[in-house]
Amino acid sequence: MKVFKFGGASVKDAEGIKNVYSVLEQVGHKDVLLVISAMGKTTNALEVVIKNYIDKSPELQSSLQDVKKYHNQILLDLFEEENHEVFTVVNKLFADLEYFLKHNKSPNYNFVYDQVVSTGEMVSTTIVSQYFNYRGLQNQWLDVREFIKTDNTYRDAIVDWEHTQQNIVKKIQRKTLNITQGFLGSDENNFTTTLGREGSDYSAAIFAYCLNAESVTIWKDVQGVLNADPRYFENAILLNQISYREAIELAFYGATVIHPKTLQPLQRKEIPLYVKSFINPLLAGTSVSKGADLEPHTSCYIVKKNQLLISLSSLDFSFIMEENISEIFALLHQYKMKVHLIQNSAISFSVCVDDKFGNFSELKKLLSKKFKVTYNEDVSLYTIRHFTEKSVNAVAQNKEVLVKQVSRETMQVVTKEKI
Repeated sequence: MKVFKFGGASVKDAEGIKNVYSVLEQVGHKDVLLVISAMGKTTNALEVVIKNYIDKSPELQSSLQDVKKYHNQILLDLFEEENHEVFTVVNKLFADLEYFLKHNKSPNYNFVYDQVVSTGEMVSTTIVSQYFNYRGLQNQWLDVREFIKTDNTYRDAIVDWEHTQQNIVKKIQRKTLNITQGFLGSDENNFTTTLGREGSDYSAAIFAYCLNAESVTIWKDVQGVLNADPRYFENAILLNQISYREAIELAFYGATVIHPKTLQPLQRKEIPLYVKSFINPLLAGTSVSKGADLEPHTSCYIVKKNQLLISLSSLDFSFIMEENISEIFALLHQYKMKVHLIQNSAISFSVCVDDKFGNFSELKKLLSKKFKVTYNEDVSLYTIRHFTEKSVNAVAQNKEVLVKQVSRETMQVVTKEKI
C-alpha cells in the first residue's frame, strides 16, 4: 500500500479537489491510503471561532457562518444537484459542532480547541470522498479517530502505538482507495485529539509505519524539497535525493516542507518518503531514504523571522551555573517560548526564541528579579547546513550579526537589519 498526503493548499477550492482527482488518475489510486488536511485556511478560521467562543463574543455566530459558507460554496461548485447527500452529511457535521459549542461544560481551552478544529478535517475528507464517488472513483471513507489512539494531551497528543497498530492492521481494507483525515486522533474516552499543527504529515507516517507501506508521498505546491525558501532566497534549487538524517536535521532547524515528527517512524522501517508537486505530478520531486551518500552537495538555508534574542547576565558577576540554566528553561517552558538557539559563557546566557504567544513582557519581569536582562526584538535566525564562506557572507550581507554559532556541518547566525 502507498500513503498519499494532500495538505490544505491542494484542496482549498473546487478546482483544487478536481486536481487531486486528476493527480490520482495520473499516478494511480489502487491500494492507496489518502490522508487529507482541512481545506485552505479552515483551521485558522476555526481558531477564530474558538476565540469568539472562549471570549463569549457576539461575533461567534458570524465567524462560524463564514466557515460554513466557505465549504458550501465548494459544494455548489462540485455537485450539480443541490439535493446530493453530501450537503446533508456536511450540514450534520456543522450541526454537531454547534451542539458542542452550546453544551460543552469543559473550561479546558486545549480540549475545546481539539473538538472544534477537527471539524475542518472531517468536512474536507467527506467532500473529497463524496466527490470522488460522484466521479466514479469508488473509495472507503475512514474516521481516523477509530484508528489513531492517543493520550489526552490535547493539541499535542502522544500516540499510543500499540493500540493504533492493532486498529490499523485490523480495520484497513487493502486493494482499494481509502480516504481519511490528517492531524487527528482520539483518547481512551473517544474525545478528539490533535497531533500538533501541521500534523497531517505525521498522520501519514503513522499509517505507513503500521501498514508497512511501500512509500509515503507528500503532495505540495512546490516541486520538492528546495535548498532554501524561495520567498527569502533567490535561485533556490531542488534537492533530488536526501537521507533521513539530513531531512531530520533540516526539519529540526525549521524547514517547513516536512513535519519533524514525520521522519522518525519512516526511518525506523526504511519506508521511502517522496515530496512531489500536485501541480506537476509526473515530475520526480525529492526522495528521502536511507543512505549517507545522499547528503546535499550544496548549502541549505533555513530562516526564522520575527525572533527574540534574550541575553541574561548575573547581577553580581557570579557564574551562571546548572541550577540557573535549569530555572531559566523552566520559565521558558512555562511561558511557551520556543527555543531555537542557545549560547552561554561563564556570566552570560543567550537564547533565540519564538515568542508566539506574546508572553515576553511577563517573563521579563520574573527574569529581572535574578538577572540583568537585555533583548533584541524582530531578529532573524539563519541556519546554514553544509555552509561555506560564500554562503555565510551572503546571509550576513548588510546585516548586523548578533550571535554566531558553528559546528562541523551547521552554522547559525542571529542577525538584525542595519538601520
